[in-house]
Amino acid sequence: MSLSPRLIAPEKRGEDAEQTLRPQTLDDFVGQAAVRANLKVFIEAAKGRNEALDHVLFVGPPGLGKTTLAQIMARELGVNFRSTSGPVIAKAGDLAALLTNLEEGDVLFI
Repeated sequence: MSLSPRLIAPEKRGEDAEQTLRPQTLDDFVGQAAVRANLKVFIEAAKGRNEALDHVLFVGPPGLGKTTLAQIMARELGVNFRSTSGPVIAKAGDLAALLTNLEEGDVLFI
């Protein structure tokens, strides 16, 4: 049995493993049927109006797919995805720096 070059080479090739493991579209996402249906309506409405999607709040314990759904939302809207964590935003200046670097329509996931 031989190992493929990717398993032993330090260089990244093509897509990163995390990206290939995560669903890329709402149709690929398994579970959360009601959330997916609502999100699909939200995305289509925003695209139809040619506007940014309003605020969306995903709540729940780890492992339910909140980050993945946010990434899918950005991908389906055709905008950038920016991610950070709450503890990183220690003071108002930290949040201001994040918001300053966003482009119109970007998805910010905290």
